[in-house]
This record gives sequence, structure tokens and C-alpha cells, in this order.
Amino acid sequence: MANAMRQPTLETMGLGTVLDIFQKGQLPANTNDLVDQVFGEVNNRGSLVISGANGIVGAGKSMQLGSRLRPFDVPIIALDFPGVPDGIGKQYPGLERAFGKTGANKIMENVIRLNYDGTELPSQLKKYQPRFLLEAIPEILEIKKSHYEIFRAEFPEIEIRSVTSGFPSFQLGVGIAHPAFPHEINKIFEIVEPEPSAVTRLLWAGGLIPIPVSDNWSFVLDVLFCGLTLTGIRYHRNCNMPYWKIDKYIRKLLGPNPFRAHDAIGAKGANFLTWSCLHHLSQHYGDVFKPTPELEEHKDSGQNWYPPNHFRPLVNWTLDDEEEEEFRTWILGPFFQMASLMLHEKRAHLSHMNAIGELCAQFRRGVLSVIRSNGADSAIKTVEAYHKLHPEAAKNAWYPTVFEQIDGVDWQQLYVNAEHDGNVGVITIGRESYNSDVNLEMNRAIDWLKNEGIERVIVTGDFHLSTQMVGADTSDFFPALDKEEIGYNISRGWSETARRLHNEFKVSVGFINGKRCLGGMLELMTHCHYLVSMDGVDLGMPEVTLPVVPGMEGCHWPLRKARPGDWPKLLNLLLEGKSVKAKDAVGWLVDYAGTLEDAIKVAWKVVTGGDHGLTMRKVEEGALKDVPKEVSGLSSVDAATEEARKAILQNAFSSCGSTLSEAIDIQARHSAGFMSSKYCQKGRIGAEFTKTMTV
Repeated sequence: MANAMRQPTLETMGLGTVLDIFQKGQLPANTNDLVDQVFGEVNNRGSLVISGANGIVGAGKSMQLGSRLRPFDVPIIALDFPGVPDGIGKQYPGLERAFGKTGANKIMENVIRLNYDGTELPSQLKKYQPRFLLEAIPEILEIKKSHYEIFRAEFPEIEIRSVTSGFPSFQLGVGIAHPAFPHEINKIFEIVEPEPSAVTRLLWAGGLIPIPVSDNWSFVLDVLFCGLTLTGIRYHRNCNMPYWKIDKYIRKLLGPNPFRAHDAIGAKGANFLTWSCLHHLSQHYGDVFKPTPELEEHKDSGQNWYPPNHFRPLVNWTLDDEEEEEFRTWILGPFFQMASLMLHEKRAHLSHMNAIGELCAQFRRGVLSVIRSNGADSAIKTVEAYHKLHPEAAKNAWYPTVFEQIDGVDWQQLYVNAEHDGNVGVITIGRESYNSDVNLEMNRAIDWLKNEGIERVIVTGDFHLSTQMVGADTSDFFPALDKEEIGYNISRGWSETARRLHNEFKVSVGFINGKRCLGGMLELMTHCHYLVSMDGVDLGMPEVTLPVVPGMEGCHWPLRKARPGDWPKLLNLLLEGKSVKAKDAVGWLVDYAGTLEDAIKVAWKVVTGGDHGLTMRKVEEGALKDVPKEVSGLSSVDAATEEARKAILQNAFSSCGSTLSEAIDIQARHSAGFMSSKYCQKGRIGAEFTKTMTV
């Protein structure tokens, strides 16, 4: 029986825990079996029908699902009205980039286009034995319900899911699989169904990210995204600031550009969807969601929120501190109030609710993380200040008591969870990039396992929200660009956390699956006693390309674990910034690489003390001799990258030339010093800082 800090998100889909995966030596869902369950066995395979297939959503999902179902010979029936614009054809260049011309052609061969008039299904459809309908037609309730009746009359056993942005399942009479934009790329589906289904587990097994949510109007994503758009419109209505300028301040405050996003999606359709969601939300929850006349106008006209570039004002301006505080109240007040409603209704697992904002709406940090960092009292005061500006919003949908739970483990462990069986623990990271929140939660997870008496641990992604580990969240570095001490504190603090995996457990195993493990995440994982990976994972240290100097001990820790003959490989990894496949890094960066199932079994043998056949690469605690000051044969780069190479090499030489106890401080100083240099300030991180924080 497993103990956990909080409920693992896998359990919300009926897939057990991450600990179960390692104990059983396999994933909890098999794609072949689930395809048979949903579409029938191989000799009697039915089809997936996507209605509204030429729309933005339908076309994107035709490609995304078609590419995954092609190996299983599941036909994709793209159904739409005759004469509509060819949305599917527009997806082909993206397919070609992702799969090559041959692969793209194979996927398109399996997409069968059929037309219908909306009242009667095409006669050819029957021969394809439709088993699953993904409905992506316009957001008009009666049209949707009529559409389902037509299909059920012809195919009574068909599974139906709607991609609706707002209508709950109890209104539609079907389950929900609401995808996030961009539809051909984003893997998130908000799922509404009575119990976890084979369809949901198939999405997960296919590498997508289904997230169960409750059956309430507009679910989670569109409360956040449409709600944030409304806060910006209300500020415009009060202060007459143009939408493009409001976007800049919202980006500085939270991360997204809601008005630019509407224009990028296609203002005509996006404006209607936002209005529809808010209209129905306001009917149920009051004025905090009530669409403004400006939104009504844009819904009717379909016009963009941004003017053409040549109509932008030539004179720019900046809000003073008092004005910016008022802006903050107009935006965060209703935003926090909407979050209180979702918490009151228990719309989703708190980690899910938080992640949806980051993975789908481009928040730098999820709404619950933002509230947590502000504190419950501050969040409540912000909403109360907003109610003075917009008194009607105070009448409904405000539940301040939900913030009383902010010190509970569900709030405190939004990104990192820990489980154990009394002997072995598993720490799971449910965020793709490492930031200060993850660092704090990592320490709490380690503390919890230590207090539970656990001395053996596996550190891994969560097999759900995090499908890769892309490195450090560089927005955390913004304050360090002009304050070296902040950079030092980040590097030193994160390195101390990583060292706990090495120092405080009898056995620690880093387990890497997914597409890639880069930068700070790879530095974290190398601190484990053993590193086990899927063989096809890309491993790399791309910091030099930003440019920054790795600050989580990547410039010396891996060298201390490797043979001197392998140092050139590690230095090349640091100085070129190019990735290497895990299978090619065995012995000098990772300890084992194999298929996913084999790697899972090896990791479990290692952590439990079984017969695994691996030799632990020990960390040299003394100074290393003969670490080179120069590396020849590197590719040609620009001046900034060349300076980063020099700084990285100097960091490696200085850190390796000291004792392990001294190196943590030395490498942190090197990393912080370069981060506050002109080369970093003018690089990608500096450019992103200027774009995001300078208004």
C-alpha cells in the first residue's frame, strides 16, 4: 500500500500511481489493447470520425490523432460541409516538418474526407464502421445536440466526445474532450466523463495529456483564459488604454498576451468563443463574468484587437507605481475571484488546475502558484479592492474561505509529489522546467520522505503533466540580470537541493523518459547515485546558446563522476550546446539506457538492491587534475557565445580544481557573474526580459 504526500495525478485517470509503474515494471495502459477496446480488433477495425474537420480545431486534431492512430490502421474520417475552406490541407506543411514527406503522405493517406449537409450522414460512412466521434462543430447547443442524434440513430454504440469550449456535459448529453490551442501541437485535453474511460487512457497511452475536470460551465482553461481577457477589456473600459498596451502589462504581470492570442487564433472565431463562454458563465455566476459592450462588438464584427502596426502610436508611456497598482487590482482581483469559484466547485485536482494555465494559457506560473506566492490574506485584499472598483462583481461567485487551505499539502505541492511503500520512495516532478517553486517543493518532498524513514528513492517526471524536462525556467533569472547576488542565491540554493539527492539517501536513482532532459533538469538528475534513461531521450546542456553558465553544478559534477578519458565528451556537451542520445552517453553521463520497460525494471532493481549489474560511478571529492583550460575543434560561433564558452570552461577549470565542498560556492559565483554580464543581458534571456518586463 503506497503512501503519498498528495494524490498522484495519474490516479485521476484510473492509472494508479507512479510507484505502481516501477513496482510492476510496466506502464499502466497498453496502446494496442486500448485501440482494440475503442476501435475494435485488428480484423474488424472501426474509424474515428472528426466532424467539423476543416475548422481550426477539427483540422488540428485530425493531424494530431491521425499521426498517432496511423500505425494501428484506424481510418480518420474528416467530415464537414461541402465548400468550406480546406483547413486540413493547411496542416500538411506542419506534418511534413514533423514527419518528413513520406511520413506526412502516409498520415494523409489515412485521412478520408467526406461531406454531408448537416441533416443526413453520407452513405459511404457506414463501411468505415464509426466507433468514435470527436465533434468540433460550432458552439451552438441545439446544432450540437441534433448532430449527436443523427449519429446515434445510425450508429447507436458510437462513443462521442465534444471539443466544446463551454457547454458542460449535462447540457450536451455527451462527454467532453476539450483541447487546448494550438490544436495540432498542444497535447492537453480537458476531459469530462463519469468515470475514466478507455478513450481517455488511449489518449494518455498515445503521448497526449488528458486532464479530468468537473462538469461545470467552461471547465478550467476558458475560465482562466476568457476570464483574463475580460479583465483586460474591463481595464480598457475604465482607463481607455489600448489593447496592445494592456497586453504588455498583462504579459509583465502573468505571462500571456490574451488579445494577441485572439488575433493569432483568428479573431472572428476566438471572439465568439470567448463571448459564448463568458455569456453562459455570467448567467450562472454573475457580473464578474459579464461580457462588456466592447466584447459584444468584437464578437459581432470579428475584428482584431490589435490595429495594423502602422497605426500603433509612436509615443509610448509607462504607468507610475500608483497606476500600476490599480492595473494589478483590475487584473488580479477578478482573476483570483474566478479561481475561488473553481476551488469552491472542486473543478480539478489542484495540480491540474494550476498546470492548465501554464501549459495552455502561457502563464509563467499557474494561478494557484501565483495566489500561493501572494499569500491568502493578500489575495483576499486584492479581490476586495477590485470589488470597490466593480461592486457588481461582489454579489456572486466569491469564496474567500477556500484560501484557508493554502497551507495544506495539496496547495503546497502543486508541482512535486512523493510516494513510498515503506522502503522505496518516488519523487515525481510535474513541471517541465525547474523554477523556484519546484525547488521549494523538491525540498519539502525530500523532507517528507526522510521523516517517513525512506533511504532509497527514484526521482522522475510524473508520467502525466511533464512529458519532457526542458531545463531551468529562465524567467526566474530575470532579477539576476542586474543583481549578481540574486543569481548567486539561485545557483547556490538549487545546487544545495540537488546535492540532497546524493547526500541524504542510501540509494538515489534518476529516471528519465519522454523526449528530452536538458540543462538544469539534467544537472539535477546527475546528482542521483545512478542515472537510468530511455535510450532515445535527448540529453544536453544548451546553456551556452542562451548564453548563460550552468549554475546547478553541471560544469563540475558530471566530470567528477566520469573517467578523465570521457571529459572531452562532457566539455563538448557544455561548449557546443548540442544534445546526445542517452544510448550514446552510457558510461560517461548515464549508467543505463534501454527501452522504456527495460529501463523501468532496471531502475527498480537498482533502488531495491536487486541484481542490476551496474557499477555506481562515485563522485570525486578532491580536486581534479589536468582538466583542460582550452578545447580545440569546436564549431564557429558568434562573439557572445564565444565569451560564454570561455566562462563555462573557466567555471569547469576552477570548480574541478577545488574540493567538492568548495566547488558549490565557486561555480555559483561564476554562473552569477556571467548572468549579470553584458553578454547574457544582450542574449536570449536578456531579450526576453526586455520584451516581458520593460513596458
